[in-house]
Amino acid sequence: MTSATPLLSVRNASVLLGGRKGFLRKTVPPVRAVTDVSLELREGEILSLVGESGCGKTTLGRTIVGLQRESAGQILLDGKEVGGQPTEMARRTRKAIQYVHQDAGAALDPWWSIGRTLAEGLLIHGVRGAGERRDRVAEMLAAVGLDPGWGRRYPHEFSGGQLRRVALARILLLKPRLLVLDEPTSGLDMSVQATVLNLLLELRERFSLTYLFISHDLSVVERLSDRVAIMYLGRIVETAPARRIFTQPTHPYTRILLAAAPRLNGRRGTENVVVRGDPPSPAHVRAGCAFADRCPIVESICRDEVPTLAEITAGHRVACHKRATGSAVMEQPAPAGAARLAS
Repeated sequence: MTSATPLLSVRNASVLLGGRKGFLRKTVPPVRAVTDVSLELREGEILSLVGESGCGKTTLGRTIVGLQRESAGQILLDGKEVGGQPTEMARRTRKAIQYVHQDAGAALDPWWSIGRTLAEGLLIHGVRGAGERRDRVAEMLAAVGLDPGWGRRYPHEFSGGQLRRVALARILLLKPRLLVLDEPTSGLDMSVQATVLNLLLELRERFSLTYLFISHDLSVVERLSDRVAIMYLGRIVETAPARRIFTQPTHPYTRILLAAAPRLNGRRGTENVVVRGDPPSPAHVRAGCAFADRCPIVESICRDEVPTLAEITAGHRVACHKRATGSAVMEQPAPAGAARLAS
């Protein structure tokens, strides 16, 4: 039976980055990378976090695993706050939530063999017997589809897809419950992407894993996800079961993203997909809806009030003042000076 308590809860989390006030130096305000984000992730689920580059996806992922501190809000695991725990409890929590980097090779020491790198993680977490470490490394390499004998090889001897497998093996040795996967298929050929995605699904079943999947590749997200959260300029603007996001998107930004996404048989629709300009700087976010300056159906209230993330149907929440008529986004004429997202 599924627990009523989510595995992961993010409550009104905000993250400020940078900023300085120094003697004889210009005051630079901090960048609001994540603003008032709330989401939940249940055990065994795959939740995808989607948005343009710079929208705050990676910052939120790093905050969840503790690589970045939240400026406000709470991160909870099994209903218990992650921050401020005693040392031993904090160590167990960090083992339960692991981060898989986008650049798998950069996280590996080029002077160490793969086997030594993987065994080092076990040693740090208390596995003292050399034989046990060696056996567990060999077992995990096999689990991700690599020859256990390849533990004697070095990172430069592996392909990009194989390095992704090594990164997964390194993390899984710690027996985590939640993986934050940051663009795990970026830079890979289509055939290799498919292999990695199939592996992720197999590992989820075998090791009872839960995934927060960070990506901008909508074709991958559509295939893999149970639920999807759309992020724009540090805020969640829409979240729903994956099938509903891809068949009944409501927020104007979500609809534009989906319509502009390339497919083998062309775009997802025949709409004249246009959007005003580029995303604003997160250091200079105006009042009201962050998408207002680019939205085809903007109204005066959008520039004055931040829309709340409200439920429109069971499990489907949207932050838009016009959420009841969001389908009108593609019916508007192209505004003067609008930029085309895709052709």
